[in-house]
Amino acid sequence: MKINTYIFDLDGVIVDTAKYHYLAWKKLAEELGIDFTQEHNELLKGVSRIRSLEIILKLGNKTISDADFDHFLIQKNKDYLSYIDKMDETEILPGVLETLNFIKEKGAKIILGSASKNAKPILEKVRLMDYFDMIVDGNDVSKAKPDPEVFILGMEKVSSKPEECVVFEDSVAGIQAANIAGMTSIGIGSKEVLHEAKFVFKDFTEMDLKELELI
Repeated sequence: MKINTYIFDLDGVIVDTAKYHYLAWKKLAEELGIDFTQEHNELLKGVSRIRSLEIILKLGNKTISDADFDHFLIQKNKDYLSYIDKMDETEILPGVLETLNFIKEKGAKIILGSASKNAKPILEKVRLMDYFDMIVDGNDVSKAKPDPEVFILGMEKVSSKPEECVVFEDSVAGIQAANIAGMTSIGIGSKEVLHEAKFVFKDFTEMDLKELELI
């Protein structure tokens, strides 16, 4: 069946906001007296904000009150938003714009499927909002990847079928979600990490959708 729908994750696929998440989580961890490294940050990829804070607390063997937990979640998001407020088109990752334009020219549907609750303001900052036919983000779903809810919801909203969908992801959980949904998974990043994907590329400049027969 012909592919007609392309679903993009946001963080690490379209833009690299992971560095801003890292800086915000690191600041929070330091306030709690917890050492937080780039390696620790890998544990938070594709994970919800609540689960991320739970992981950090476990790393430091700390327990805090529910009120403090909520306070830190709000503070982390404020710090993160202060970073993304300064974003512009230069933050778009290599080959993304060319890929979006190529898909758009073919008349296919483009969906954002992201756990981020800040997806829309980020897309506005980097001026990509108009490319997307549908945006499904952390405000629309209750289940985190590898549950495929975010991808299935996007697919249903544009009346497509799983076999018609391609998913671009940079996290293991995201690739697993795409596979569970029965969609074609394309990993953007390391082959060693994303080996469960049907195809893996370092970035979009390495990929030719026509060559893969996915257009």
